[in-house]
Parts: sequence; C-alpha cells; structure tokens
Amino acid sequence: MERTRVDFEKLRVYVAEMMEKGLGYSRETSEIAATVLVEADARGHASHGTARVALYHRLISNGKADPRGVAEIVYETPVSMVIKGNNGSGFATSKMAMEKTIEKARTSGTCMTTIRESGHFGMAGYWAEMAADAGMMGVALTNTIRGGIPLFGKERLLGTNPICVAIPTGKKPHFMLDMATTTVAIGKIEVAARREGTMPIGWAVDEDGHDTSDAIGVAERTRSGKTNFGGLLFLGGAGETLGGHKGYGLGLLVELLTAGLSLGAPTYETYGQKCDVCHYFQATRLDLFGDGAKIGEHVESILEKLRTSPKAEGQERIYIHGEKEFERRKKALSEGVYLDPATWSKLDEFADLFGMPRLVP
Repeated sequence: MERTRVDFEKLRVYVAEMMEKGLGYSRETSEIAATVLVEADARGHASHGTARVALYHRLISNGKADPRGVAEIVYETPVSMVIKGNNGSGFATSKMAMEKTIEKARTSGTCMTTIRESGHFGMAGYWAEMAADAGMMGVALTNTIRGGIPLFGKERLLGTNPICVAIPTGKKPHFMLDMATTTVAIGKIEVAARREGTMPIGWAVDEDGHDTSDAIGVAERTRSGKTNFGGLLFLGGAGETLGGHKGYGLGLLVELLTAGLSLGAPTYETYGQKCDVCHYFQATRLDLFGDGAKIGEHVESILEKLRTSPKAEGQERIYIHGEKEFERRKKALSEGVYLDPATWSKLDEFADLFGMPRLVP
C-alpha cells in the first residue's frame, strides 16, 4: 500500500515516541516538539516538519545540543525577559519563553523576550500563534545556521532569519505573516534536494557568487560548514534593482533583535561547539490601543477589503497571510497529514535506528 497520508494524532504520538526513545528528550519536551513538527507538515511546510528529526539527532549526537538542557531566566523587568536556553531543546525553551511572555503581557500589557543559547525551534508561526490565540499580537523571530549572504558580499554571515507576526481578528485564521527574510528558507532547499535535487534559479548562489540550481550542493555546503562561501540570497535578490537591500536589511534587523539584544551568538557563530541559536518573542494586548474587540473587528474589515478586491486576470482568489496554512491544516485533520516519499523514508530510517516499528498509515 502506498503511504501518503496519516492521521494527525497518530503521527504526533509516533513522532513524540521517536523523540523520547531515540533522542533522549523528556516526555514533555517530546510532546511539544512532535506537536510543532506535525503542525508544520499539516500546514504544508515539509521543510519544518517531521523529517527534521534527522537534524535534531545529528545535533545531539555531535554534542551541540543537550536533550535534557533546561532554560532559565537570567534577567527580567515587568515588560521584558532574557532567557538562557543552555542549549537544550529549542521547542522546550520556546514554549517556556512564550508562555511566560504571554503571562507578563497579561499583567503589563506587553512583554519582549530575548533568548540565547537555544536550538532550532521549528516553524516561527507556532510561537506567534500562541500569543494570537490568547488575544494578543504575537511576534517570533530567530537567527539560524549560516545561510544568507550580505548584499554585495559572498560569505554566509547571516541566517534565513525568519519573521513572524500574528494579529488576532476575533476569528480564525489570524493574520499571520511567517516568512524567511531570504528568498526561501534553508529547509525548502533541503526539501528540493531530497525530492528533485534541483531548485529554481534565484534562490541561491554558488561559492563564486553565480546563480545555481544545485539544491544538493547548496544544502550540503550550508549544513557541513566546510566552506562559508556561497548560499542564499535575501528577498529582492542580488543588487538593489529589485530591492535586495530591503531583504538584507530585514535579515539584519532580525539578527540584532535576537542575537544583539540577548548578548547571544550571531549567526556566524551558531552551530559551532554548541547550537547557540537566539530568538526574540513579543506579546502585546490589543487593548493597549483601545477596545481590543473593536480593533480585532477593524483589522478583519481591512483584510476583507483586500480579499474582495478585483482579481488580476486568470486569478480566482486573493489570500491573506495564514489562510493557506489554515485550510491545509483543516484538510489534514479530516483526511490525514500528507508526507512526501522522502519524509516517509526518513521516518523509516530512524524507526529502524531506534528499534521502533515503522509507521503504518
């Protein structure tokens, strides 16, 4: 029987067991990690889904991550925190950080939190959405492994440095902008490498700064660290004609808000001896600006105006950020989560390695 889709909860339970048994995570950490990964697959983002087990296994095996590391608050005020993750799970650290950020925001109206010495935290949208689900505006940023090249440079000194902002509208889906500041995330290049081996021109450049479609080569150079040259282009591409300076500026802004404010490792120092990834979280109550319910309704009216505006020739719909993922998730909950053949193969590989039965749809 061809394996394509699997029940959401069945997959989540299976991945949690895999992470506890194979990676040494606590049960609580395994549960949150599995939830975030399966949510990514359900929303159509295989780049941040269950195939990431391979990354976490590699980081733990080579000593860069501590599966039992526990995060701690090292500085705080009524409206801010600095959290040190001690290179434990990025999922556990982020859950603790955003929960405490929301808690402070309920009391003080807003809270800004920086995190250093963390790990890969999955898709940024999950963490910003926690705040939106609590009726607040949520922000989640992170630096990453070396991936992005500064405008007019050729060395990978920045990451894909994603930005996520979620704003509640009184009903789901929330407005949720979740994007890499590079043209694509590294994970998407890895998906392309697993599936076809090639990628569109304009995503990345080789070591000499020339356009390349070799997804396998770019993925290997990025993950191996054998060379720091060649990598991803920021939004707008090379040069300033199409706005490359803007994408580069956004990526640099994320770097300063995450690594800069936390006194943590900049991207060019992450994944050295330890993961040392940095994040920035924020939660803000809408009622800081007036009647929170009316603000949510007003935001929704703005979005509806865009949705119902005239469509370009040949186009049937104008989407608002977060809608596609919401609809994919709804389908996944009713029909099962789609996993591509490469992801099934990766899960089989680790099931065999960890002495687990292979997942059956």
